[in-house]
Amino acid sequence: MQRLAQARRRTVGTKQTLKAVERGQARIVYIAKDAEERVTSPLIRLCEEKGVEVVYVESMQELGKTCGIKVGAASAAVIE
Repeated sequence: MQRLAQARRRTVGTKQTLKAVERGQARIVYIAKDAEERVTSPLIRLCEEKGVEVVYVESMQELGKTCGIKVGAASAAVIE
């Protein structure tokens, strides 16, 4: 997650991250283990199809904090 914290370009949230993967911009996708499966499963499937690395994070709170926001985040990505 250090790479995510240091990334100058990143997405936060499943909608933005899904768009980045669709466009071929996402390099690494981070997904919170405690996020709802109905929210994250389409993103996981797309990452598998596109060959994007997925890293699982313990909690939405931890992912949000790493991204510099005060609320939890289900997913985030480092983009080009």
